[in-house]
Amino acid sequence: MLDLVDLPAGLVFLRDDRLGKRWHVNLPAFRLARFPTVAGDLPLTGVSWYDAVALCNQLSASAGLPPAYGIDGTEADCDWSSPGYRLPTEAEWQYACTAGTPAYRYGPIDDIAWYAGNSGGHTHPVGTKEPNAWGLHDMLGNTWEWCWDLYDAETYGSYRIFRGGGFADDERSVGSTVRRRSHPTFAIDDLGFRVAQSVLE
Repeated sequence: MLDLVDLPAGLVFLRDDRLGKRWHVNLPAFRLARFPTVAGDLPLTGVSWYDAVALCNQLSASAGLPPAYGIDGTEADCDWSSPGYRLPTEAEWQYACTAGTPAYRYGPIDDIAWYAGNSGGHTHPVGTKEPNAWGLHDMLGNTWEWCWDLYDAETYGSYRIFRGGGFADDERSVGSTVRRRSHPTFAIDDLGFRVAQSVLE
């Protein structure tokens, strides 16, 4: 059984300095896992975006929930009305990370995150750093986390977004507004995911 936290509806402001874009999203209430998806007590890493959506469906099946994703080869569609597990959107991720405030971080970096300055070059058990105000751990540092969204389809095609910073990143890269992107087949030892769930009426 996954430990999911109920998060309230709210407004989040996003930006991408590389693209020169700023926008906002009104979010309905949703749920987000308290911790990244784990293997034992360590974050599950080395998973591609394709792996992550498939694992979300597997977790849904194990919980007796209908899948959130319809997967056909390299195409995936999300049923936002499904109670099944899914990846957060990047707006959901950022909103959850900052616990509804515009802060770049939710505390002093050494208190909340494993990053290049304190990690020793590897992942650490989840939940060993302080959570944010909504009780979410490891939103920053330890591992990057895949989000649902395409980055910039016109320029980058199928590239998807990941957020949060990892154990190998320097301090400036570990913050709520930092956006990275890669091909959905990309997998590396500091990239994982955490699950979200839609709140149904």
